[in-house]
Amino acid sequence: MLLDNRRGIGYSVFRYISKYYFQGGGTMAFAETFKALSDPVRRKILELLKEGPLSAGDIGSHFDMTGATISYHLKLLEQADLIFGRKEKNFIDYQLNTSVLEEIMLWISTLKGGGQDAENT
Repeated sequence: MLLDNRRGIGYSVFRYISKYYFQGGGTMAFAETFKALSDPVRRKILELLKEGPLSAGDIGSHFDMTGATISYHLKLLEQADLIFGRKEKNFIDYQLNTSVLEEIMLWISTLKGGGQDAENT
């Protein structure tokens, strides 16, 4: 079952949707997301993860900072549902949560006015 306690994509999507729809129309979810995106280190982590899953150690090897600092950034990205971790034996592989990124892009496109109808004309 996708919507269980495992930290997989189904769980992350469910968590994000429940925050978006049941807590003030997404204001808080978007606030967390944009806060997470505001830091250049976290944006770099997202860029690294677009190539595929990585462990915290693999991510940390790209930065000159402590493991605790990397863990802090990963925690904020997880809280914003931009990434999710999947435990494999003694390691956690982190992956992008593309459904949240798609939701953000969709919302931003509505600010342009017209949405899909404007694209089709």
